[in-house]
Amino acid sequence: MRKVLLPLVAILIFSCAKEDTPIPFEASESNFVGEVDWVKNFGGSGEETAQAVVATSDGGYAILGFTNSVDGDVTDKDLEVNDYWLLKLDADGNLQWNKTYGGSKDDRGQSLVQTSDGGYALTGYAMSDDGDGSLNNGFHDNWILKLDAFGNMEWEKSFGFSGHDHSYDILQTQDGGFFFTGFLDITSARADGNTEKGNTFTSHGVGEFWGTKINETGDLQWRGYFGGTNNDRSHAVVQSDDGGFVMVGFTESSDYDISNSQGSYDYWMVKVDDNGNLLWERSFGGSGIEISFDIENTNDGGYIVAGNTFSNDGDISQNQGESDFWLIKVNDAGSLIWEETYGGTQFDAAQAVVQSSDGGFLVVGNSKSSDLDANFNSGENDIWVIKTDAQGNLVWQKSFGGTGIDFGFDVVENSQGNILVVGESSSTDFPSITSKGKSDLIVLKIK
Repeated sequence: MRKVLLPLVAILIFSCAKEDTPIPFEASESNFVGEVDWVKNFGGSGEETAQAVVATSDGGYAILGFTNSVDGDVTDKDLEVNDYWLLKLDADGNLQWNKTYGGSKDDRGQSLVQTSDGGYALTGYAMSDDGDGSLNNGFHDNWILKLDAFGNMEWEKSFGFSGHDHSYDILQTQDGGFFFTGFLDITSARADGNTEKGNTFTSHGVGEFWGTKINETGDLQWRGYFGGTNNDRSHAVVQSDDGGFVMVGFTESSDYDISNSQGSYDYWMVKVDDNGNLLWERSFGGSGIEISFDIENTNDGGYIVAGNTFSNDGDISQNQGESDFWLIKVNDAGSLIWEETYGGTQFDAAQAVVQSSDGGFLVVGNSKSSDLDANFNSGENDIWVIKTDAQGNLVWQKSFGGTGIDFGFDVVENSQGNILVVGESSSTDFPSITSKGKSDLIVLKIK
């Protein structure tokens, strides 16, 4: 049973990013605790999105996404195609610098990490073999960039075969190298022949979880794929306390590496050791569709996983409506400790989760609901942020958006306990900002 929501303890205020006069927030979400310090948007006349954010060592933030604009805040490109877009902000959200990386084709940044030397490592998927990209093996490849602290490229590497191979998450490993994960288009990879793929590569199905370990200069150390005969995709990864890696995403399969399928699409967790050997795998879900998008290490050595569910059976104890945020807590052996759903009667989907300083969890995604847990909606999809305690009980929730389509994709809490949420907005009436183009990169800070 979920605990009663906290009462109102703070007046909700927007601090306008472009004007001096604070703009009052909608007052309908009385359980929200805190205030919005500022909200800002960046972009040009085209389309921009933020996919990931990290708090940087200087107290600011770095944000990765992609852009197809050639004007406005985007000043270093002249082709209207998607490029990786990295923005560096100070603690107050002021833009310090921004840079694009890519070539003449479709290149989409997905995840970043600040490295131990103060620089950055970026991952995503790219089609270009010109401009900043030196190699493409066909359609999209996993594209990894290592940058210095000012965004200057130190090296870049592509990993892929003739199909669509996507990378969605990256981390710096305990040995100073990197691990990134996504999916391998195994149908095309098999057509290339099973050469130069390592001992862990066998013939499965459509798409596979794909994990790749490289050293600090981008040289391949090992890689492996995991899955069954249908569609399996990894969206996020963490390094475990023992040096291995835990990947999460979804599986549509019920064979080969998948031993306990729950239904149509399941959350799927895969644990490998530091050499890529499969240690365990777990499926979580019901008879409907479940897709996990993020995983985070927890203070007790376990994991928290966020995504969405359409089910009301199996591992899901309740469903509020069409699709809900679904949060699961798993121990270090992959056993389910607890699970909770959050949402209303419409479509709600979580994209990212972090453990907060008080031991609870912050989850961000998007919501179309205006009832039950999500008691306000500005129109279409809103950015939706929820805060839970350590057992998954809902503490507060808040939606942000206009009458258009707005998505939240990542969240981070800094050392002062402030929350930064990033995403994208197609609304022309998002509170306190002026739209720049078709869709803008959105950043909002919650104190």
